[in-house]
Amino acid sequence: MSLFKRLFNIGKAEANAAIDKLEDPIKMTEQGIRDLKKDLNDSLKSLAEIKSISIKTKRELAVYKNQAKDYEQKAILLLNKAEKGGISVDEADRLASEALAKKEKAIRNATTSQQMLDKNDASVAKMEQNVQQLKSQITSWENELKMLKARAKVSSATQKLNKHLSNVDSTGTLSMLERMKEKVEQQEALAESYGEMAELEADVDKEINQALGEGTTSSSLEALKAKLKLNEKKS
Repeated sequence: MSLFKRLFNIGKAEANAAIDKLEDPIKMTEQGIRDLKKDLNDSLKSLAEIKSISIKTKRELAVYKNQAKDYEQKAILLLNKAEKGGISVDEADRLASEALAKKEKAIRNATTSQQMLDKNDASVAKMEQNVQQLKSQITSWENELKMLKARAKVSSATQKLNKHLSNVDSTGTLSMLERMKEKVEQQEALAESYGEMAELEADVDKEINQALGEGTTSSSLEALKAKLKLNEKKS
């Protein structure tokens, strides 16, 4: 459980107090994950060392077992040889006893090696379980951190947008738009007024022409001709 200590501390009151002091929780979490990865690498090295000891112990165990069998076989051969007269009984018994003593020593060594192997295998199994758990937990935290980063970006953007919207009136943007809208409406009303005046003047001219009748143009021409004749007489 010591492998989880650093990241676990982030959830403690001390870490919360640090966050309250405006420390970046995302950076703290990233550092915690980096520390855990370092612990994971150290654990993998230790696991490799324990496995190498187990491999060596297995080889020694095999050697001791073979030695025990070999010395037992030699003791049997010595006794058989004595029965056939190839060696004296006393000498055979002495050498056979030495062989059996070496056999017992090999068995004790094999027993010790087996105990060490069992202990190492148990440690390897436990450490492999912890390493796999830590790997899985680191992957889970990394994925969660990615989601938190994305949520933090969205939250920050939303906060900025909401802050901007809440400050629209204070910046005068909305009031300027209202004044511009009022000015445009006034200009539109003035243009409409001028248009109505132009139409009214055109209507008056039309009424005058209608009142004079269709002969208005010819009458005016006759009056102009009469004026010209009067000027000629005066000259």
